[in-house]
Amino acid sequence: MSQQRSATVTALTIAGSDPSGGAGIQADMKAMSALGAYAMSVITALTAQSTRGVAGVHAVPVDFVRLQMDTLLEDIVPDATKIGMLATAELADAVGEYLPGLTHTVLDPVMVATSGDRLLDEQAVGAVRRLCTKADLITPNLYEAAVLLGEEPAATLGELRNQAQRLRDLGACRVLVKGGHLSGDAGDAVDVYADADGVEILCGRRVSTQNTHGTGCTLSSAIASLRPRRATWLEAVWDAKDYLTGAIAHAEALGVGHGRGPVHHFYRVWTRTGW
Repeated sequence: MSQQRSATVTALTIAGSDPSGGAGIQADMKAMSALGAYAMSVITALTAQSTRGVAGVHAVPVDFVRLQMDTLLEDIVPDATKIGMLATAELADAVGEYLPGLTHTVLDPVMVATSGDRLLDEQAVGAVRRLCTKADLITPNLYEAAVLLGEEPAATLGELRNQAQRLRDLGACRVLVKGGHLSGDAGDAVDVYADADGVEILCGRRVSTQNTHGTGCTLSSAIASLRPRRATWLEAVWDAKDYLTGAIAHAEALGVGHGRGPVHHFYRVWTRTGW
């Protein structure tokens, strides 16, 4: 891999495609671009989906994913990488081979839908578990954390905190468990961050809306694109969480789709320019 760098922050997303533009590589590249990073992509799967749901998934052959990675990395080494949907165990294992040569890697272990439905079989889940030990940060949601641990989803903040620490004990370097579906006493959107220094509870404003398509993709991509310009992972996480809150709060202004609409990735730019 070439080691030449430029003054521009480059961010790579390795994930599946969403034709509706609200999730997957489309959401990743929008978030990265909105936060000032030059976005690049390696596609792992094609999906047929909209704001109403997923109708089908077609995994990209592993050899072609490798060709995408090798061709890109011979020319551009990203400053940060986000890994999203890996539809098969073979894909997860193949992508894992590249992680030691990459910096600022964020794994969003896409395994369980917002509804709680499993998206991967046990063989693929096992491969994602192995991948979790190679990434710099993993960002599972409430249900994905439970699957990784082989437990029931956390029902309280205390349980969520314990699960974040147990994921660290299993080999994850840093963990951000998204507790967006966890009921909070104050109505906050509460996430739990754990690293070698301990556990942090991150409280933010909860936005009441059904327009949440692609929130996990957006958050993990925002963290990756911000990390090269932040002193610590925790600072990048806080700033990404703040960005996502704004993107959700402005989602209704888009009026896109007839299901769970996408968040507004460019709310800061479009508002400022009057577009």
